[in-house]
Amino acid sequence: MNSSFSQSSNSVQTEEAIAEKSSEQWFTEQFENLLPKIQERWPDIARHTIEATKGSLDDLINVISTHSGNNSFGVKEQLEEIVHSATDTTKGLAESLEPLEKQLEDILDELNSTLRPRIEKPVRKRPLLAIGVAAGIGVLFGILLGGGRRN
Repeated sequence: MNSSFSQSSNSVQTEEAIAEKSSEQWFTEQFENLLPKIQERWPDIARHTIEATKGSLDDLINVISTHSGNNSFGVKEQLEEIVHSATDTTKGLAESLEPLEKQLEDILDELNSTLRPRIEKPVRKRPLLAIGVAAGIGVLFGILLGGGRRN
């Protein structure tokens, strides 16, 4: 019974460590995008000082708390607000792109169903002519693109 409690306690600690590590990794990846908002919140701290933390959340908290005089807990809460606002913006952007993605898929499906038969029909009737036209276009592009390479 004691060992099962110890195992579940270790499991919870492991899950918390994984969540903390992944949030630290996310913060490091998004650091460049969050930098303007961080500077907006703490304008008295030089940009190069913030950049020197290289996206390390703990280092950034220490630098900001040292320069601003706030405790690290308050700084961490403010950074979490910035992160949450950034993730909300990202979610909103993703949701606004979904209808556009659907429209694009519909247009591509429509083009595939209408344009494809119109292209395939002449190619099937005269395959040698189609190959000749494609080769001619390829040669023209080759001449145009290769012409700038000569000395």
